[in-house]
Amino acid sequence: MSDRAALLGGGLRQPDARSCGASVLVAARMLADPGYAAGVTPHLFARDALATHRRVTAVLGHGLQVPWPRALGTPPWAVARELSALASLGTPATRYAASVAVLRPGAAFDRVRTAIGSGRPAALYVGNRWCPRHVVLALPPSPSAPDVPHLRVYEPASGRVVDVHRDAATGHRLGLAGWHRLWLVVAPARA
Repeated sequence: MSDRAALLGGGLRQPDARSCGASVLVAARMLADPGYAAGVTPHLFARDALATHRRVTAVLGHGLQVPWPRALGTPPWAVARELSALASLGTPATRYAASVAVLRPGAAFDRVRTAIGSGRPAALYVGNRWCPRHVVLALPPSPSAPDVPHLRVYEPASGRVVDVHRDAATGHRLGLAGWHRLWLVVAPARA
């Protein structure tokens, strides 16, 4: 499939109010593994998102890890670890890191645009003025439009891919599942 983001249409929604981060991880796996993606149904997506959420917040996930209350969602270090482990055919795994974006959302937006240009997704934590509350996935650019000035973002609450423009990030008007501020970015670490 030439536009891997098309895999994420069709109602692949987060199964509960706390599994947006885990849903983003399942979506990232779909992008990296076309064989897995070919068999994903909305039911399987929900099941895998819940299983992923249990695993990434437990004491033992991929080895010993800091436990995290599932009621608080998926911590950024767990998202970075999971994205770091993903590899696709012909593309080795790469190290991801979390960074604060709320103080300089324009610079963070630009960093994400650069990072996804390599063909890898990035996770964005968005929220209100007080804290991050939701996770979305910035998708690699479409081969048919590689130089668009916006981000294409998988939004797991709605199960849709939406466009996010830089001015929406800098003006705190993201509107992603009702959340407007960019708080954190989990992207490939700088070389």
